[in-house]
Amino acid sequence: MASEDWQYSSHDCLSQLPFFRAAYSLALIGVFDSGVGGLSVLDEALRQLPEHRYIYLADSLHAPYGEKSSEWIAARSLELCHYLVAQGCDAIVIACNTATAQAIAQIRSALPHIPIVGVEPGIKPAAMQSANGVVGVLATEATLKSDKFNALLATLPHHCQFIKQAGAGLVPLIEAGQANSEATLELLAEHLIPIQEAGADTLVLGCTHYPFLRKAIRKLLGDAINLIDTSEAVVRQLKRSLLLQDTSIAADDVAGSVQFISSKDSEVLLKMAHELMQSDLSTHRTKSITVSTFH
Repeated sequence: MASEDWQYSSHDCLSQLPFFRAAYSLALIGVFDSGVGGLSVLDEALRQLPEHRYIYLADSLHAPYGEKSSEWIAARSLELCHYLVAQGCDAIVIACNTATAQAIAQIRSALPHIPIVGVEPGIKPAAMQSANGVVGVLATEATLKSDKFNALLATLPHHCQFIKQAGAGLVPLIEAGQANSEATLELLAEHLIPIQEAGADTLVLGCTHYPFLRKAIRKLLGDAINLIDTSEAVVRQLKRSLLLQDTSIAADDVAGSVQFISSKDSEVLLKMAHELMQSDLSTHRTKSITVSTFH
């Protein structure tokens, strides 16, 4: 472990009181992604379920996952989930479209005792919301080629046309803190050309990194296009899973802790969390750790 740092808020003292500890059952929720993309899901989780405790694990040393083999993705994702279970997590959110597509079935089979919530491109709501029946899907190559994605695609109405576009090169730029840079804008513009030319009125953000490109997408496509991000639905599913586990959903205004773990640089991860997330992390007790091995 290369670095460790705790930051405390005024809520921290309250959370130590027996009354607050006994008022409801707090879950420890693990959220993992290949890098910072899953912060978009964590952000939504903190909005809907701020009282619970979280571990956010970013495997930034190996980002992006989208260009790796399905076998490697499945093995690595399972390894990280085993690590989160060892930390005491009561539920795990696979906040990575690629890992969900390639590994969630294997992970659920290996860890049947805890809820495993995945993310997938919101092509079903996109098909329902599109006015002209033309939907753009921006995702990683691995997600677009996965059996899970194509099985889902096959269930949707045939009258809806899906323009699938791999966002090669976008994730490394976001990981480097360049979500709003000119280089990102230029690359994004290239990827969006087929979607624009097809006349899509709806765009699915098929990677958890891509919500951080909203500003750039709006600059290129304007406000008329409908952007589909499934983070809110994913956290609603997490909430249902916690209720089924008899883990109470509290109404108290007490913020839980957030531990940030990176396989590369925890200080950079924490810095990017402050920059990318809308949640006020100062209301949570935060800790950042760099972990070199997850065995």
